[in-house]
Amino acid sequence: MSTQRKTHHIVVLGAGYAGMAAAVQLAARTGKRRDAVRVTVVNAGERFTERMRLHMTAADRPLGTMSIPEMLDGTGARFTRGWVTAVDAGARTVRIDDERVLPYDTLVYALGGVADTSAVPGADDYAYTLSSTQDAQLLADRLKALGEGGHGTVAVVGTGLTGIESAAEIAERYPHLDVVLLGGEEPGATMNDRAAAHVRAALDRLGVRVRGGVCVAKVLAGSVELEGGESIAADAVLWTGGTRVAPLAAAAGLEVDERGRIVTDRALRSVSHPEVYAVGDAAAIRQGYGVMHGTCQGGMPTGVHAALSIDRVLGGKQPKPFRFGYYHTPVSLGRGDAVVQFTRPDDSPRRICLVGAMAVRYKETVTASPWPTYGRMKKMPASGAFWPRGGRFTRIRGDK
Repeated sequence: MSTQRKTHHIVVLGAGYAGMAAAVQLAARTGKRRDAVRVTVVNAGERFTERMRLHMTAADRPLGTMSIPEMLDGTGARFTRGWVTAVDAGARTVRIDDERVLPYDTLVYALGGVADTSAVPGADDYAYTLSSTQDAQLLADRLKALGEGGHGTVAVVGTGLTGIESAAEIAERYPHLDVVLLGGEEPGATMNDRAAAHVRAALDRLGVRVRGGVCVAKVLAGSVELEGGESIAADAVLWTGGTRVAPLAAAAGLEVDERGRIVTDRALRSVSHPEVYAVGDAAAIRQGYGVMHGTCQGGMPTGVHAALSIDRVLGGKQPKPFRFGYYHTPVSLGRGDAVVQFTRPDDSPRRICLVGAMAVRYKETVTASPWPTYGRMKKMPASGAFWPRGGRFTRIRGDK
């Protein structure tokens, strides 16, 4: 009498940079065991969102269409379209669109972050964000209408990388609009002097008014109010000041940090539910220099490493610790200018940077690389397993 082996169900929630890396790696590495392992990818839409290019979408720059089901075709992974509305960590199920339930044996939680508009009154009601392609398109429609009118003021809140790229892109695309960049720090504050000076010069050249050292206290229908009471008229407000994650993980009873990110062990497993792996913006991943922050350069390696860890566990082995060191900060300044700040593994700036045309080519190569990387990993999964480990910067006591 023969016994049928139970299929191990792996569900990947989210098909962003980290989720796609995990899904393609898992499908490629477990392909020979398709009767024993099934990989299902859940995402709200079929189109892959290039988060690094959403500021271009907002400026009405056309982008290519990348199909998630087409990328997964031939891998054996199944695609399910829908919104994740609940996770039951006890029952090991995921609820989709409040209608369907998917069981899992192993879960890869890759539901990334969105713009945090909750902390400032009016931001959620009146500010645009770059949380999704749809959100960016709403801003694009508004900017196009303002541009056709020939005048208007756009306030970009947040002087981090997204704010810098967005302000520059909008100012270049719509030179007749008045673009003001607002934030607590000066643009390029985390860069070396040469890179920061190039950022400021580029913003000046594009006509962006920079107000560093300010804090937005309220967003209104036609203005933003600063702490201290100063009001700045704005026909459109783009909010790039911070991110938050969905409350699904906390609601499921997973251990999360103060920002709602799943706290992981060194193998990227949830410390409270080891059958759950967390990657990308959804995870609080500690390295020797502290907790990683969300970027594509770190997100994709987390997805790959989670897949490696799961594959090792399925093969009866212990997973290895994840280590990652940052290596660059590329920032576009419109279509014809950019800065690339090279960094130490802890993300502090090195003396080396690229500016101008060379930086543009470098930035475009980086931005365009994820999709072809997934394609290579389908055939050669080992090709995606190379990234800077960070040396002493990422080492935690007990690491081998």
